[in-house]
Amino acid sequence: MRELVPEPLTADAFAPFGDVIEAAGAAEVVPINYGWTTRFNDLAGIDTRDEGGHTIVSLFRSKPLAPLVLKIFERHPLGSQAFIPMQGRPYLVAVAPRGAFDVRQVRVFRATASQGVNYAKGVWHHFLLALEAESDFVVIDRDGAMGKNLDEIELAQADWIAVTPQTDRA
Repeated sequence: MRELVPEPLTADAFAPFGDVIEAAGAAEVVPINYGWTTRFNDLAGIDTRDEGGHTIVSLFRSKPLAPLVLKIFERHPLGSQAFIPMQGRPYLVAVAPRGAFDVRQVRVFRATASQGVNYAKGVWHHFLLALEAESDFVVIDRDGAMGKNLDEIELAQADWIAVTPQTDRA
């Protein structure tokens, strides 16, 4: 079994897979509400309109995976999918490039409690990987009656990936 140690989640490292949602490096910072609020504007390209889709906002509650072994990946060819943590805990993000799934191209990132991610259309990713405790995430993604927007692949046991999370709190 292949073993991976998560790398830090940065906008540059994650760019081939989508957007990192965080205040750092925001394209546009706008003071609003008479200066009492700062708006970090347009942090992710939410893309859900293919084949009659529309954007929805949901809450996902995720339990930590034990043992931490990656066996299944999915992708959404018709819409992006954004995850924003709500409880101040780090989590893991496992991704692979668009196209035919290649287990050798899987990367694992450690997201801090103040970072969300937006998977671009067609990017392979593992389901939510909460750390420490059951965690809630705001999810912004596509809903719609038309089109097939979920492909899943179950890895052969020889291709399973064991993840060794860092023990320090991000």
